Amino acid sequence: MGRGSFAIFALIFWDSVRITMITTTQMSLLKYEISDQGVVTLWLDGGGRPVVVLDRNLIQRLNATLEVIEQEENIKGLFLRSDCNRVFVAGADLEEIDALDDPALHAYLAFGTTVFGRLAILPYPTIALVSGAALGGGLEIAMHCDAIIASKVGENKKPYSIGLPEAGLGICPGWGGTQMLPARIDPTTAIEATATGSPFKSNNMPEGLVEALVETPEELTTAAETWLTANPAVDRSIPRCIENSPKEYKEAIETVRANVEDSDSLRGVLLAVETGINKGWSDAIAIEQCELVRLRNTQAARKKLEAFLSKG
Repeated sequence: MGRGSFAIFALIFWDSVRITMITTTQMSLLKYEISDQGVVTLWLDGGGRPVVVLDRNLIQRLNATLEVIEQEENIKGLFLRSDCNRVFVAGADLEEIDALDDPALHAYLAFGTTVFGRLAILPYPTIALVSGAALGGGLEIAMHCDAIIASKVGENKKPYSIGLPEAGLGICPGWGGTQMLPARIDPTTAIEATATGSPFKSNNMPEGLVEALVETPEELTTAAETWLTANPAVDRSIPRCIENSPKEYKEAIETVRANVEDSDSLRGVLLAVETGINKGWSDAIAIEQCELVRLRNTQAARKKLEAFLSKG
């Protein structure tokens, strides 16, 4: 992307931020409550949908709600939950995203990164409580938290999917998934799962993906409180991501490159991971989002996306 493109992007991004910084009196906040112990529980909701999906409206409301929460005093931690029994977050709204032109999609992705980043820099621990499908952006927003506490089964007593399925549609993650997943689990497993779009099952997750795994959703709150008691302080400015062990990550890249069939999405994911190794979080996110925009225009992705969207 040339300087002119970056200038246009910056202008669009700034306009997007100004537009979305709507006063809380003009926008309905997400539901939240503060316990006597000073723990905020914040619920993501579907905004009238049967499941929670990350769309512009939800991201704007999350941003506005976090602004209000940041003004609260004596907060010890934040629990991020879903008000939907079926899913934590089903992913991003692909129909909304597909309707955006490239500059608008860049701005949309950048704004999402800014809002999710607010979770990562709160001055107290943040914990995602997951008891239903957490896919794509759903897992990414959870990984922006300091910890993920998950149940083996959902409210329906069945295992659910958790992972980054974007490559299955010919694209790649856009909110840091290529950087955060390899920092939580075995890098080869993480990069291969991201490059192939293969989610995990909640009853068979790789070690490290969550800080605690309980049997049922009813046990989540107690487990989250226990983790918070043991981890009362945080010291970070970005989410847990690729930072150390470059040799291990580079070896993982070569293993995945040798084992996974070549594709545009594979190359996009590996480029983002390599950028994270060499240049860090900010540069890697920029590359990841550029790759997502590029990939969604490829012939392979267009065919898969149109087939997916045609299912309604």
